[in-house]
Amino acid sequence: MTTIISTLFITLDGVAEIDFAWHGPYFDEAMGECVSADYEGVDVLLLGRGTYESFAGAWPEREAAGGDDAEFGALIGDTRKVVITSGEQDLGWRNVERATDPVAAAQALRAEGVGKVLIPGSLPVVRALLDAGELDELHLLVHPIAARSGDRLFTEGAPMVPMTLLRSTALPTGVLALEYAPVRTES
Repeated sequence: MTTIISTLFITLDGVAEIDFAWHGPYFDEAMGECVSADYEGVDVLLLGRGTYESFAGAWPEREAAGGDDAEFGALIGDTRKVVITSGEQDLGWRNVERATDPVAAAQALRAEGVGKVLIPGSLPVVRALLDAGELDELHLLVHPIAARSGDRLFTEGAPMVPMTLLRSTALPTGVLALEYAPVRTES
């Protein structure tokens, strides 16, 4: 059975467009363990173009450098990546394929019987899958700060999305690791 999970760094006021100014001071070993747990057993990364470019711009170099991040860089590089993009340019990394529609891509992965699909960042992809009922879990690392500006996870005017809390953990920095499942409603 396929499980599609979104994992996001987010502020108290819902900003999920990552900015080192609010994220950096809170990233510690405990948060690293939460992030690593999300990546355990991942079969496919489903990425928006912006997140993919960020990953492809950093992780291959970190892997090649052989430092502390090399093992995680190799994990991301070796994992199958489906990138949502309308462009035809070379994606330039290993194990990567393109798709144009996030909902169709998620449905195709389910039809393939892929086990765990992880969506790091990629707000437009997450929103589309939430709206289509294709997201199984939403993992949030809620930082104890109000960013006051930036792209928010939930936009104005969209329908409400009820959630069930699956797990919660308070990290030493005050970050809350929250895992939710959207409540499926009968149509």
